[in-house]
Amino acid sequence: MTLQDKEFGEIIIRKNRLSTSIRFSVSPSGRLVVSVPYRTPDFLIKRSINSSRVQIKAQLPLKDPSTQRARDAQKKLLARRAKDYLPYRLEYLAKTHDYKYIKHRLSHAGTRWGSCSSSGTIALNIGLMKLPSPLRDYVILHELAHTRHMNHSTAFWAEVSRTDPNYRRHRKALKLFSPAIS
Repeated sequence: MTLQDKEFGEIIIRKNRLSTSIRFSVSPSGRLVVSVPYRTPDFLIKRSINSSRVQIKAQLPLKDPSTQRARDAQKKLLARRAKDYLPYRLEYLAKTHDYKYIKHRLSHAGTRWGSCSSSGTIALNIGLMKLPSPLRDYVILHELAHTRHMNHSTAFWAEVSRTDPNYRRHRKALKLFSPAIS
């Protein structure tokens, strides 16, 4: 969920069942993140933001409006390119290696390249479009392998190795990049 704020721009709201208080942090992309207990009403979130503006400003990096506009433009371009490419590449690699998934979605998470839920939904970060093709394919194959092994066990890595014999090199190279839109 997101909120629009005149001063802070887009605010990311994360509702967490285990959270007991409202906390503020900054995402890798520089956006304000508000973590709240699961059943916190919107008015209480807004009130908390308003009463904490001074502390929040001290926490946020200084933003130049042109830098923010450039970041937003980059995000839109990556999202468009990702929408045109990633679903088809995911489908192609799944068919080629005989994987089944229920659905896919695109994300712009700041800390992960992709994920696979136990219900078979594969999420791919639009930031994958910044990567060289072999690393992009590695991430997709990694997530597809999770449709058979929902962990990082020896069997999981054997499955990844079956579809990407160079996965160790790709995994190491991936660490040089960040999924955040900077």
